[in-house]
Amino acid sequence: MVSSENTDKKTDADRLIVVRELCKSFNNSGSRIDILKGVNLELDAGETIAVVGASGIGKSTLLHLLGALDRPDSGTFFFQGEDVFLFDSLKLARFRNEFVGYVFQFHHLLPEFSALENAMMPGLIKGLGKKKARKAAESILVKVGLKDRLFYRVGKLSGGEQQRVALARALVLKPVVLLADEPTGNLDKKNSEQVHELLLELNREFCVTLVVITHNMELASYMSRRATIIDGKLVELEN
Repeated sequence: MVSSENTDKKTDADRLIVVRELCKSFNNSGSRIDILKGVNLELDAGETIAVVGASGIGKSTLLHLLGALDRPDSGTFFFQGEDVFLFDSLKLARFRNEFVGYVFQFHHLLPEFSALENAMMPGLIKGLGKKKARKAAESILVKVGLKDRLFYRVGKLSGGEQQRVALARALVLKPVVLLADEPTGNLDKKNSEQVHELLLELNREFCVTLVVITHNMELASYMSRRATIIDGKLVELEN
């Protein structure tokens, strides 16, 4: 079981995230493939963890479950003491929108819209209103170094700039958790290092909990904890 190394005697109710015996399988041409076979994880607010390892071991599957983008076959996922997978559809949508930020290798931005318009989207979905959503988006875009790119269509931005827009969009509502799936996978070394620094800076400033899926061992080394998936279970690695 992967658990925090904090020496204090915290209970599950004290932790931000508690995952117990999470299982997930897929059907492939009539054959069942078990990907996760009883994953356990405990995370406190502001912690950082990298999940590393070869492709196909279930890293992205786990991330999708933690973001409530998919449902497990069995097991529980408690967030701030509540069982996420018992939420109704409206509460689950609110959880995704307000409490979790997502950054993917392929940023899924809208290329015909500006950096500002892309970053505003979560605020508009929440119902903030255009003025408040714009103010929040401008603030976070400046924070990630895009003050001079607010009105550029993202299709005209560099790969590193596009990933910064994706980060801004993920963080515009100041989520409690940021889930990042290969956030530097398509970037060169210079841009990768800049994204690494940004992630850590945002973690410190906003106390956002980071869960990062990565093949980049340099990025993984910056996280306070590292883990991998072995035979469907999460196993913590020594730093």
